[in-house]
Amino acid sequence: MEATSRPPSLAGLRRTYQGLPLLEADLAPDPVSQFAVWFGEAVDAGLPEPNAMVVATSSAGGRPTARTVLLKDYDENGFVFYTNYESRKGRDLTENPRAGLLFPWHAIRRQVRVEGAVVRLPREESAAYFRSRPYGSRIGAWASRQSAVVHSREELDARYAELAERWPEDPPVPDFWGGFRVVPAEVEFWQGQLDRMHDRLRYRRSGASWVVERLAP
Repeated sequence: MEATSRPPSLAGLRRTYQGLPLLEADLAPDPVSQFAVWFGEAVDAGLPEPNAMVVATSSAGGRPTARTVLLKDYDENGFVFYTNYESRKGRDLTENPRAGLLFPWHAIRRQVRVEGAVVRLPREESAAYFRSRPYGSRIGAWASRQSAVVHSREELDARYAELAERWPEDPPVPDFWGGFRVVPAEVEFWQGQLDRMHDRLRYRRSGASWVVERLAP
């Protein structure tokens, strides 16, 4: 009888974090301005796809799920991504319009977490972005019934080919596809430090202003 294979020990998989201190006095006055600073530094550091973020949602019944998507825009109104509204996350956000975002910038020992309510973008804004996408991505948005069961890769490829033949140049904007904006209520900036004594500074919305709080690591 073959011995049962054992996974490698995870206890020793640890890294030593050391970064510049993150102090309250160094923060921008609002979280979006601070995010812009850190995002620029993530880009300058050469991180692959620094706009990749984990989006966590929950159904009306409280069943959570998470996946990685790409941030496509941000400003003082919030953080924007696009998806199929009939997908798992689309259905979750229709039932329970709140989400958490996580930017895991491990290479520079940083994370950013965002929590807040979610609203759909106006139709014209989603349509404008859809038309800016590469042709193949626009056909793909039609071809993929996101999160639905597909019986084979061949079925998916055949649907793509059929739609590409139908719209060889300019596919229309799907009515089931568009953007969501996460309106931040809390934004936390995490900077790794020695001995797990990490810096965690959180902006929390209080009326029309922001309160900054330091959290224990």
